[in-house]
Amino acid sequence: MSNAEKTLFSPVKVGDVELPNRFVMAPLTRTRAPGHLPNALMAEYYSQRASTGLLITECTMVTEGTSSFGDDPGIYSQDQIEGWKLTTDAVHKADGRIFMQIWHGGRAAHPLLNGGKEAVAPSAIAIDGETHTPEGKKPYTVPRALTVDEIKSIVNDFRQGAINAKAAGFDGVEIHGANGYLIDQFLRDSANQRTDEYGGSFENRSRFLFEVIDAVTSVFGSGRVGLRLSPLNSFQSMKDSDPIAWTRFLAEQLNRFDLAYVHLMRADFFGIQQADVVSVAREAYQGHLMVNMGYGPEEANQVIANGQADSVAFGTGILANPDFVERVKKGAELNQPNSDTFYTPGAEGYTDYPFMTA
Repeated sequence: MSNAEKTLFSPVKVGDVELPNRFVMAPLTRTRAPGHLPNALMAEYYSQRASTGLLITECTMVTEGTSSFGDDPGIYSQDQIEGWKLTTDAVHKADGRIFMQIWHGGRAAHPLLNGGKEAVAPSAIAIDGETHTPEGKKPYTVPRALTVDEIKSIVNDFRQGAINAKAAGFDGVEIHGANGYLIDQFLRDSANQRTDEYGGSFENRSRFLFEVIDAVTSVFGSGRVGLRLSPLNSFQSMKDSDPIAWTRFLAEQLNRFDLAYVHLMRADFFGIQQADVVSVAREAYQGHLMVNMGYGPEEANQVIANGQADSVAFGTGILANPDFVERVKKGAELNQPNSDTFYTPGAEGYTDYPFMTA
Protein backbone atom coordinates (compact mmCIF):
# COMPACT_ATOMS: atom_id res chain seq x y z
CA MET A 1 0.00 0.00 0.00
CA SER A 2 1.46 3.37 -0.99
CA ASN A 3 1.48 6.22 1.51
CA ALA A 4 -1.16 8.04 -0.55
CA GLU A 5 -3.55 5.11 -0.08
CA LYS A 6 -3.10 5.01 3.69
CA THR A 7 -5.66 6.63 5.98
CA LEU A 8 -6.62 6.52 9.64
CA PHE A 9 -8.82 3.55 8.73
CA SER A 10 -6.04 1.48 7.12
CA PRO A 11 -4.87 -1.54 9.11
CA VAL A 12 -1.25 -1.55 10.24
CA LYS A 13 1.15 -3.84 12.04
CA VAL A 14 2.78 -2.12 14.99
CA GLY A 15 5.68 -4.27 16.07
CA ASP A 16 4.14 -7.67 16.75
CA VAL A 17 0.58 -6.35 17.05
CA GLU A 18 -1.91 -6.10 14.19
CA LEU A 19 -4.17 -3.04 14.43
CA PRO A 20 -7.43 -2.71 12.46
CA ASN A 21 -6.95 1.06 12.12
CA ARG A 22 -4.43 3.80 12.93
CA PHE A 23 -6.44 5.55 15.63
CA VAL A 24 -4.70 5.39 19.01
CA MET A 25 -6.11 6.40 22.37
CA ALA A 26 -3.44 8.56 24.01
CA PRO A 27 -2.60 7.89 27.67
CA LEU A 28 -4.88 10.08 29.79
CA THR A 29 -4.69 10.34 33.57
CA ARG A 30 -8.21 9.99 34.99
CA THR A 31 -7.62 9.34 38.75
CA ARG A 32 -10.33 6.67 39.08
CA ALA A 33 -8.17 4.17 41.00
CA PRO A 34 -8.74 4.72 44.75
CA GLY A 35 -5.92 3.14 46.72
CA HIS A 36 -4.03 2.84 43.41
CA LEU A 37 -6.15 -0.21 42.55
CA PRO A 38 -7.57 -0.65 39.03
CA ASN A 39 -11.23 -1.60 39.14
CA ALA A 40 -14.41 -2.51 37.25
CA LEU A 41 -15.24 1.12 36.41
CA MET A 42 -11.89 1.47 34.66
CA ALA A 43 -12.53 -1.78 32.79
CA GLU A 44 -15.82 -0.37 31.51
CA TYR A 45 -14.14 2.86 30.42
CA TYR A 46 -11.41 1.20 28.38
CA SER A 47 -13.60 -1.52 26.89
CA GLN A 48 -16.12 1.09 25.71
CA ARG A 49 -13.32 2.45 23.50
CA ALA A 50 -12.09 -0.89 22.15
CA SER A 51 -12.88 -0.04 18.51
CA THR A 52 -9.84 2.27 18.65
CA GLY A 53 -6.89 0.61 16.90
CA LEU A 54 -4.79 0.71 20.06
CA LEU A 55 -5.63 1.79 23.58
CA ILE A 56 -2.83 3.09 25.82
CA THR A 57 -3.64 3.27 29.51
CA GLU A 58 -3.07 6.17 31.83
CA CYS A 59 0.38 6.35 33.41
CA THR A 60 0.79 3.49 35.87
CA MET A 61 3.29 3.38 38.73
CA VAL A 62 6.01 0.74 38.69
CA THR A 63 7.35 1.84 42.08
CA GLU A 64 5.23 2.13 45.23
CA GLY A 65 5.11 5.59 46.77
CA THR A 66 5.61 7.54 43.54
CA SER A 67 2.10 8.88 43.00
CA SER A 68 1.80 12.26 41.32
CA PHE A 69 -2.01 12.45 41.25
CA GLY A 70 -3.44 10.66 44.29
CA ASP A 71 -5.74 8.06 42.72
CA ASP A 72 -3.44 6.96 39.91
CA PRO A 73 -3.12 3.19 39.39
CA GLY A 74 -0.08 1.01 40.01
CA ILE A 75 1.32 -2.28 38.75
CA TYR A 76 3.62 -3.24 41.63
CA SER A 77 1.32 -5.60 43.59
CA GLN A 78 -0.66 -8.78 43.00
CA ASP A 79 -3.91 -6.97 43.81
CA GLN A 80 -3.15 -4.47 41.06
CA ILE A 81 -2.41 -7.28 38.60
CA GLU A 82 -5.78 -8.81 39.40
CA GLY A 83 -7.48 -5.42 39.14
CA TRP A 84 -5.98 -4.74 35.72
CA LYS A 85 -7.10 -8.17 34.50
CA LEU A 86 -10.66 -6.78 34.63
CA THR A 87 -9.62 -4.21 32.02
CA THR A 88 -7.60 -6.47 29.72
CA ASP A 89 -10.30 -9.16 29.80
CA ALA A 90 -13.03 -6.63 28.97
CA VAL A 91 -11.01 -5.00 26.18
CA HIS A 92 -10.10 -8.32 24.60
CA LYS A 93 -13.68 -9.53 24.85
CA ALA A 94 -14.60 -6.41 22.85
CA ASP A 95 -11.91 -7.32 20.27
CA GLY A 96 -9.57 -4.51 21.34
CA ARG A 97 -5.84 -4.19 21.90
CA ILE A 98 -4.33 -2.43 24.90
CA PHE A 99 -0.85 -1.39 26.07
CA MET A 100 -0.09 -0.26 29.61
CA GLN A 101 1.89 2.95 30.02
CA ILE A 102 4.47 2.28 32.75
CA TRP A 103 5.86 5.21 34.67
CA HIS A 104 7.80 6.71 37.56
CA GLY A 105 6.90 10.24 38.63
CA GLY A 106 10.32 11.23 39.94
CA ARG A 107 10.30 14.76 41.35
CA ALA A 108 6.60 15.18 40.44
CA ALA A 109 5.66 12.73 43.23
CA HIS A 110 4.83 14.97 46.21
CA PRO A 111 5.54 13.51 49.66
CA LEU A 112 2.02 14.40 50.84
CA LEU A 113 0.63 12.02 48.20
CA ASN A 114 3.01 9.26 49.24
CA GLY A 115 2.91 8.90 53.02
CA GLY A 116 5.78 11.36 53.43
CA LYS A 117 8.14 9.50 51.09
CA GLU A 118 10.78 11.84 49.69
CA ALA A 119 10.66 12.62 45.97
CA VAL A 120 13.68 11.58 43.92
CA ALA A 121 15.14 12.81 40.64
CA PRO A 122 18.40 12.89 38.68
CA SER A 123 19.31 16.18 40.39
CA ALA A 124 18.07 18.08 43.45
CA ILE A 125 16.04 20.60 41.43
CA ALA A 126 12.38 21.23 42.27
CA ILE A 127 9.53 21.81 39.86
CA ASP A 128 8.39 25.43 39.97
CA GLY A 129 4.99 26.19 41.44
CA GLU A 130 2.44 24.11 43.33
CA THR A 131 0.57 20.85 42.99
CA HIS A 132 -2.60 19.36 44.44
CA THR A 133 -2.17 17.37 47.66
CA PRO A 134 -4.52 16.04 50.38
CA GLU A 135 -3.71 19.26 52.28
CA GLY A 136 -4.56 21.55 49.36
CA LYS A 137 -2.18 23.12 46.88
CA LYS A 138 1.40 22.96 48.08
CA PRO A 139 4.77 23.85 46.53
CA TYR A 140 6.70 21.01 44.94
CA THR A 141 9.49 19.78 47.19
CA VAL A 142 13.18 19.67 46.33
CA PRO A 143 13.84 16.05 45.35
CA ARG A 144 16.81 14.00 46.48
CA ALA A 145 19.29 13.14 43.73
CA LEU A 146 19.32 9.41 43.06
CA THR A 147 22.41 7.32 43.66
CA VAL A 148 23.62 5.03 40.88
CA ASP A 149 22.47 1.99 42.90
CA GLU A 150 19.00 3.53 43.23
CA ILE A 151 18.87 4.16 39.49
CA LYS A 152 19.63 0.48 38.89
CA SER A 153 16.88 -0.45 41.36
CA ILE A 154 14.33 1.66 39.48
CA VAL A 155 15.37 0.00 36.21
CA ASN A 156 14.48 -3.28 37.92
CA ASP A 157 11.14 -1.76 38.98
CA PHE A 158 10.38 -1.10 35.32
CA ARG A 159 11.34 -4.70 34.51
CA GLN A 160 9.05 -6.00 37.24
CA GLY A 161 6.30 -3.63 36.11
CA ALA A 162 6.53 -5.15 32.64
CA ILE A 163 6.41 -8.66 34.12
CA ASN A 164 3.31 -7.68 36.08
CA ALA A 165 1.68 -6.00 33.06
CA LYS A 166 2.24 -9.18 31.07
CA ALA A 167 0.70 -11.22 33.89
CA ALA A 168 -2.30 -8.86 33.83
CA GLY A 169 -2.90 -9.68 30.17
CA PHE A 170 -1.69 -6.53 28.40
CA ASP A 171 -0.71 -6.77 24.74
CA GLY A 172 2.36 -4.64 25.40
CA VAL A 173 3.64 -1.63 27.31
CA GLU A 174 4.51 1.97 26.58
CA ILE A 175 7.45 3.41 28.51
CA HIS A 176 6.59 6.93 29.68
CA GLY A 177 9.56 9.09 28.74
CA ALA A 178 7.63 12.35 28.46
CA ASN A 179 6.04 15.30 30.26
CA GLY A 180 8.54 15.93 33.03
CA TYR A 181 8.43 12.58 34.81
CA LEU A 182 11.50 10.60 35.85
CA ILE A 183 12.80 9.37 32.48
CA ASP A 184 12.21 12.79 30.91
CA GLN A 185 13.95 14.38 33.90
CA PHE A 186 17.07 12.41 33.01
CA LEU A 187 16.79 13.18 29.31
CA ARG A 188 16.58 16.98 29.40
CA ASP A 189 19.26 19.26 30.76
CA SER A 190 16.99 21.61 32.71
CA ALA A 191 16.35 18.80 35.21
CA ASN A 192 19.55 16.77 34.87
CA GLN A 193 22.75 18.44 36.05
CA ARG A 194 24.57 15.25 37.05
CA THR A 195 28.29 14.92 36.43
CA ASP A 196 28.46 11.10 36.49
CA GLU A 197 27.64 8.59 33.75
CA TYR A 198 23.95 9.62 33.85
CA GLY A 199 24.48 13.32 33.13
CA GLY A 200 26.08 15.74 30.72
CA SER A 201 26.22 14.40 27.16
CA PHE A 202 23.24 13.13 25.17
CA GLU A 203 24.66 9.63 25.59
CA ASN A 204 24.83 9.92 29.36
CA ARG A 205 21.44 11.57 29.80
CA SER A 206 19.88 8.79 27.68
CA ARG A 207 21.56 5.98 29.61
CA PHE A 208 18.72 5.49 32.10
CA LEU A 209 16.13 5.37 29.31
CA PHE A 210 18.14 2.83 27.32
CA GLU A 211 18.61 0.67 30.41
CA VAL A 212 14.85 0.77 31.01
CA ILE A 213 14.19 -0.18 27.37
CA ASP A 214 16.58 -3.12 27.65
CA ALA A 215 14.88 -4.26 30.86
CA VAL A 216 11.34 -3.97 29.52
CA THR A 217 12.04 -5.51 26.11
CA SER A 218 13.64 -8.49 27.87
CA VAL A 219 10.15 -9.21 29.23
CA PHE A 220 7.80 -8.43 26.32
CA GLY A 221 10.12 -8.52 23.33
CA SER A 222 10.83 -5.28 21.47
CA GLY A 223 7.80 -5.71 19.20
CA ARG A 224 5.44 -5.13 22.12
CA VAL A 225 7.15 -2.11 23.65
CA GLY A 226 6.55 1.54 22.73
CA LEU A 227 8.06 4.77 24.03
CA ARG A 228 6.54 8.20 24.51
CA LEU A 229 8.67 11.33 24.21
CA SER A 230 7.94 15.09 24.52
CA PRO A 231 11.03 16.99 23.36
CA LEU A 232 9.31 20.39 23.45
CA ASN A 233 6.90 20.17 26.36
CA SER A 234 7.71 22.63 29.15
CA PHE A 235 5.15 21.09 31.53
CA GLN A 236 6.61 20.66 35.03
CA SER A 237 9.50 23.08 34.45
CA MET A 238 11.05 21.07 31.64
CA LYS A 239 13.27 22.39 28.89
CA ASP A 240 16.24 21.30 26.85
CA SER A 241 18.86 23.64 25.47
CA ASP A 242 18.77 21.96 22.04
CA PRO A 243 15.51 20.03 21.49
CA ILE A 244 16.13 19.49 17.77
CA ALA A 245 19.56 17.90 18.28
CA TRP A 246 18.16 15.94 21.23
CA THR A 247 15.28 14.62 19.08
CA ARG A 248 17.61 13.63 16.25
CA PHE A 249 20.02 11.87 18.60
CA LEU A 250 17.28 9.88 20.32
CA ALA A 251 15.51 8.98 17.06
CA GLU A 252 18.76 7.66 15.59
CA GLN A 253 19.69 5.73 18.73
CA LEU A 254 16.23 4.20 19.12
CA ASN A 255 16.55 2.44 15.77
CA ARG A 256 18.72 -0.21 17.37
CA PHE A 257 15.98 -1.30 19.78
CA ASP A 258 13.43 -2.26 17.08
CA LEU A 259 10.53 -1.00 19.20
CA ALA A 260 6.87 -1.38 18.27
CA TYR A 261 6.65 2.41 17.98
CA VAL A 262 7.92 5.78 19.12
CA HIS A 263 5.09 8.04 20.30
CA LEU A 264 6.13 11.65 19.74
CA MET A 265 4.33 14.65 21.24
CA ARG A 266 4.82 17.42 18.70
CA ALA A 267 4.24 20.52 20.81
CA ASP A 268 4.51 22.28 24.16
CA PHE A 269 1.39 22.49 26.36
CA PHE A 270 2.27 26.14 27.01
CA GLY A 271 3.64 27.11 23.59
CA ILE A 272 6.97 28.24 25.04
CA GLN A 273 9.19 25.97 22.97
CA GLN A 274 8.40 25.71 19.26
CA ALA A 275 10.11 23.60 16.61
CA ASP A 276 9.31 20.92 14.04
CA VAL A 277 10.39 17.79 15.89
CA VAL A 278 8.12 15.48 13.87
CA SER A 279 10.06 16.00 10.63
CA VAL A 280 13.34 15.47 12.46
CA ALA A 281 12.09 12.24 14.01
CA ARG A 282 10.59 11.00 10.74
CA GLU A 283 13.90 11.53 8.94
CA ALA A 284 16.02 9.82 11.60
CA TYR A 285 13.73 7.08 12.93
CA GLN A 286 13.18 4.02 10.76
CA GLY A 287 10.35 2.40 12.72
CA HIS A 288 6.66 3.13 13.36
CA LEU A 289 6.20 6.80 14.27
CA MET A 290 3.08 7.67 16.25
CA VAL A 291 2.29 11.37 16.69
CA ASN A 292 0.13 13.23 19.18
CA MET A 293 -1.06 16.68 20.33
CA GLY A 294 -3.83 18.64 18.70
CA TYR A 295 -4.45 16.53 15.60
CA GLY A 296 -7.97 16.45 14.21
CA PRO A 297 -9.05 13.59 11.94
CA GLU A 298 -8.53 15.61 8.74
CA GLU A 299 -4.97 16.62 9.57
CA ALA A 300 -4.24 13.11 10.87
CA ASN A 301 -5.36 11.56 7.59
CA GLN A 302 -3.14 13.95 5.67
CA VAL A 303 -0.14 13.23 7.87
CA ILE A 304 -0.55 9.50 7.28
CA ALA A 305 -1.11 9.88 3.53
CA ASN A 306 2.00 12.06 3.28
CA GLY A 307 4.08 9.49 5.17
CA GLN A 308 4.89 11.98 7.93
CA ALA A 309 3.67 9.51 10.58
CA ASP A 310 2.24 6.00 10.71
CA SER A 311 -0.51 6.45 13.33
CA VAL A 312 -2.04 9.26 15.35
CA ALA A 313 -2.96 9.33 19.03
CA PHE A 314 -6.05 11.29 20.07
CA GLY A 315 -6.78 12.38 23.63
CA THR A 316 -9.96 14.21 24.60
CA GLY A 317 -11.72 13.24 21.36
CA ILE A 318 -11.67 9.58 22.40
CA LEU A 319 -12.19 10.47 26.07
CA ALA A 320 -15.55 12.05 25.16
CA ASN A 321 -16.48 9.68 22.33
CA PRO A 322 -16.17 5.98 23.07
CA ASP A 323 -17.14 5.33 19.43
CA PHE A 324 -14.76 7.98 18.07
CA VAL A 325 -13.62 5.81 15.15
CA GLU A 326 -17.16 5.18 13.95
CA ARG A 327 -18.19 8.83 14.38
CA VAL A 328 -15.23 10.01 12.32
CA LYS A 329 -15.98 7.41 9.66
CA LYS A 330 -19.59 8.62 9.34
CA GLY A 331 -18.81 12.31 9.76
CA ALA A 332 -21.08 12.37 12.82
CA GLU A 333 -21.16 15.08 15.45
CA LEU A 334 -18.76 14.58 18.36
CA ASN A 335 -19.54 14.79 22.06
CA GLN A 336 -17.62 17.64 23.70
CA PRO A 337 -15.35 16.74 26.62
CA ASN A 338 -16.21 18.08 30.06
CA SER A 339 -12.91 19.19 31.61
CA ASP A 340 -14.55 19.59 35.03
CA THR A 341 -14.78 15.79 35.30
CA PHE A 342 -11.37 14.82 33.91
CA TYR A 343 -9.99 14.02 37.38
CA THR A 344 -13.10 13.60 39.53
CA PRO A 345 -14.20 10.23 40.96
CA GLY A 346 -17.03 8.10 39.61
CA ALA A 347 -18.78 7.48 36.32
CA GLU A 348 -19.73 11.07 35.50
CA GLY A 349 -17.62 12.35 32.63
CA TYR A 350 -15.94 8.94 32.44
CA THR A 351 -18.22 6.12 31.33
CA ASP A 352 -21.42 8.11 30.72
CA TYR A 353 -20.50 9.81 27.42
CA PRO A 354 -23.20 8.64 24.96
CA PHE A 355 -22.58 6.43 22.00
CA MET A 356 -23.83 7.53 18.60
CA THR A 357 -27.48 6.68 17.98
CA ALA A 358 -28.34 4.86 14.77
